[in-house]
Amino acid sequence: MKKLKARHPTKIITDLLMMVREGASQFEDKDIYIYNEDKEEKHVSYRENYERVLYLGTAFCELGLAGKHIGVIGDTHPLYMTTFFSTIASNGTIVPLDKDLPDDALIDFMNIAEIEALVYTSKFNNRLAAYGDRIPTLRYFIPISNKETLENDKIMSMDSLLEMGKKLYDGGDTRFTDIVPDLDNTAAIIFTSGTTGTSKGVMLSHRNFVAATNGSCQSMQYDDTNLFVDCLPMNHSYEITCGQLAIQNLGATMVINDSMKNTLRNFAKYKPNALMLVPLYVETMYKKIWSEIDKKGMRKTVRRLMKISDGLLKVGIDMRDKFFGQITGALGGNLRSIVVGGAPMNPQIIKDFNSFGIFILEGYGITECSPLVAVNSPGEEKPHSVGRPVLCSQVKIDKKPEDETGEILVKGENVMKGYYKNEEATKEVFTEDGWFRTGDIGYIDDEGYIFITGRKKNVIILSNGKNVFPEELEEHLASRDDVIGESVVIGRKDETTGETAITAVIYPNQDFAKGKTPEEVEKAVKDAVTEVNKSLPQYKQMRAVEIRDTEFEKTTTRKIKRYLVK
Repeated sequence: MKKLKARHPTKIITDLLMMVREGASQFEDKDIYIYNEDKEEKHVSYRENYERVLYLGTAFCELGLAGKHIGVIGDTHPLYMTTFFSTIASNGTIVPLDKDLPDDALIDFMNIAEIEALVYTSKFNNRLAAYGDRIPTLRYFIPISNKETLENDKIMSMDSLLEMGKKLYDGGDTRFTDIVPDLDNTAAIIFTSGTTGTSKGVMLSHRNFVAATNGSCQSMQYDDTNLFVDCLPMNHSYEITCGQLAIQNLGATMVINDSMKNTLRNFAKYKPNALMLVPLYVETMYKKIWSEIDKKGMRKTVRRLMKISDGLLKVGIDMRDKFFGQITGALGGNLRSIVVGGAPMNPQIIKDFNSFGIFILEGYGITECSPLVAVNSPGEEKPHSVGRPVLCSQVKIDKKPEDETGEILVKGENVMKGYYKNEEATKEVFTEDGWFRTGDIGYIDDEGYIFITGRKKNVIILSNGKNVFPEELEEHLASRDDVIGESVVIGRKDETTGETAITAVIYPNQDFAKGKTPEEVEKAVKDAVTEVNKSLPQYKQMRAVEIRDTEFEKTTTRKIKRYLVK
């Protein structure tokens, strides 16, 4: 079994439209996307992908949307990225929105970002268009699916826009292609998390995306022979840069996974040879593999074979295909590497997958860095590290001479312009000489590998890569101050499963608690938390509640010393 080596050098791009155009020229009728829609398998070629960008971009010019803020939301779909490219190539600003947020939160974000059009997949048909009067800047609702049934004079289907753009472009309209790309334009506003003022809109420039795309491609040994099954949400910055832009620049093919429950089935059907995932997917695959092994009563046998195989590898003999072909066959049989980012990966899982013949390459990113900062390259992996910095990124550690670790700082063309309409927050995360403060703690070894040892900030990072800000949840809990006196939200890791449970540690309202039994108070508090959870996306919901008998310790300014909450 050999590691994948790139057969063709990756092109260095100068702007995103150039990447799409040259992809069409080089790969023509090759599939860029394979996906299922209305129970039918569909294909999009590199040539068709470029044509759609031209047509939609031309339509945007005709409607006065060139250079404007355009929102996009929904499930993974080829036309999601068409919107992305057409917007940025017209020097506009794309605003990818989290499809798991409640409607009120989405409306707030759309108003903050001042979007003038919203493109959405079928999941949002008959939903957001009903709120048109609550988004004063929004002029057009653009459903990708023709199944939108709401009557609203602002609704204009994607099909009609593509038809309009094609007619204009074929007739000689060059307004879109005549636009000179401004690489310093704010190409995207990506909201970090939350439904309240705790959320920040990260402004990424066209230059940021170009640098991160080039850096991603240069760090990997992938090319146009690769086939990926795409599993991540489209608003995720890791998915945008590494799962869409970089893979398209390679000339590879992406199969869009239609649902998490079909993931393993799609792996078996389409036989990917590489994947880009967050830990949640890898953990699910891992559990499934061992579950099947246990059903056959083969755990001890497989573990013994793994030990033998690992020993043979040390002397240059690779028997993994022969020993574990049935295991890897369940994943399609061709899978050789998985790039993982968004959250720390369990080292044991990495070790076991390597024993089976699948290399897990950990990387490190943050939305503010477009997001890629570092990654382990094939053949140069270092256990427990997140790799070396990508070529567009400089990294250093801000620490005292006597300390072993410190805050990770980043500088480079991948670093954001700042937070949208939030100069104060922007100033806080940059040093005087322009380094971005990641809020993560770690160190760099003598070979340049980065190791992350902790988080400076309070953010709870779930195994699916989602970031949850405890202050936001505490703000929601404060709305039930009739029952809840004080609260601190933490991530409590289950030592058995390794999963992180969002846990609300609560000191009850003492006026409410008077005359009630501890059981009555506990039930009321848990009921209040359940009520709050109903207003939150599933991944943010608090799964555990702990009751305190005493107030939280506080500073002289009455701020809770959350670091004392264990």
